[in-house]
Amino acid sequence: MNFDLTEDQVAFREAAKAFAEKAMAPHAAKWDADHLFPVEVIREAGEVGFCGIYTPETEGGMGLSRLDTSVIVEELATACPSTAAYITIHNMATWMVAQFGSADIRKQIAPRMASGEWLGSYCLTEPGAGSDAGNLRTRATRDGDSYLLNGSKVFISGAGATQMLVVMARTGEPDSGAKGISAFVVPADSDGIHYGKAEEKMGWNSQPTRQITFENVRVPLNNRLGEEGQGFMIAMKGLDGGRLNIATCSIGGAQAALLRARNYMHERQQFGQALAGFQALQFKLADMATNLVAARQMVRLAAYRLDQGNNEATLHCAMAKRFATDACFEVCNEALQLHGGYGYIREYPLERYVRDLRVHQILEGTNEIMRLIMARRLLEPGVAEAIQ
Repeated sequence: MNFDLTEDQVAFREAAKAFAEKAMAPHAAKWDADHLFPVEVIREAGEVGFCGIYTPETEGGMGLSRLDTSVIVEELATACPSTAAYITIHNMATWMVAQFGSADIRKQIAPRMASGEWLGSYCLTEPGAGSDAGNLRTRATRDGDSYLLNGSKVFISGAGATQMLVVMARTGEPDSGAKGISAFVVPADSDGIHYGKAEEKMGWNSQPTRQITFENVRVPLNNRLGEEGQGFMIAMKGLDGGRLNIATCSIGGAQAALLRARNYMHERQQFGQALAGFQALQFKLADMATNLVAARQMVRLAAYRLDQGNNEATLHCAMAKRFATDACFEVCNEALQLHGGYGYIREYPLERYVRDLRVHQILEGTNEIMRLIMARRLLEPGVAEAIQ
């Protein structure tokens, strides 16, 4: 097994690093403090391919693997985990449109999303259906050659500032569960769509989060993704990659925090010596680095399995998301602790990384749900093969 990056992956990493250092890092603190959604910078990311990383080339994307994607996203997240996370959500929505849309949708919408001209939002969560996504109540009722969409979604990233919405809605009977859900791509300015106030959040301040209400929104039949009843499957396929994306954003944030902590330990003097001279702090740094490297390898293994179409890819994506988001949050938290009082003030970026990474343990399926996914698979036959 070769754990080295290929020449292409090194090139992708360097391109992402250059973009992050030039276009993102100098502005990330201001985006956070002023709650600015850097649309133009995201579109610049689209110009270099980062808005359609794993969208097929035939639909205007780069056609890269999920492993390639992880390499790119990690570098973007070192500069601003919040903005990098939105870019990954947009990538997920773009891939779903390109993968499951009709020929017309793939031709008319997917390339404009892949280029960053049109930004997307992923609309699954509802007020009464978060972890229990199969119980969603937003309804799409057939009306001639279109559907009428009614209901509401909450915690939608980019809502109010994006051009396309990927919406999961019930087309089956109220008690049809996951099998009665379908997926749609909906123009964000359609008649009958209403946006709530921007939520005041602990972190992720460089992207707006709003509730969306649909009142008799007419959606052409052609805008359905896949067949009726395939929506939950489509959503879950999107989330396998989405979970790796969010885990990778945690790795990028933790990488930046670890390096800052390491440098600070050489700079800060206490009791007549640098912090780097205290064995207890040396051990802390060693544990932080160990957890970061372990998280990175778990995510890259899961990405490889997803690329290969492995039957256990969903299990590995859940394990990687759970471990990486927990471990990397702790890396950032420990980095803040090593900075003492300075870590708690905004002059240093540690508190921003802590706030931004905290939500990664909740979204794309809470880490409790990740444990449920894992446990159910581990209790089935063939577990030995599943974790080898």
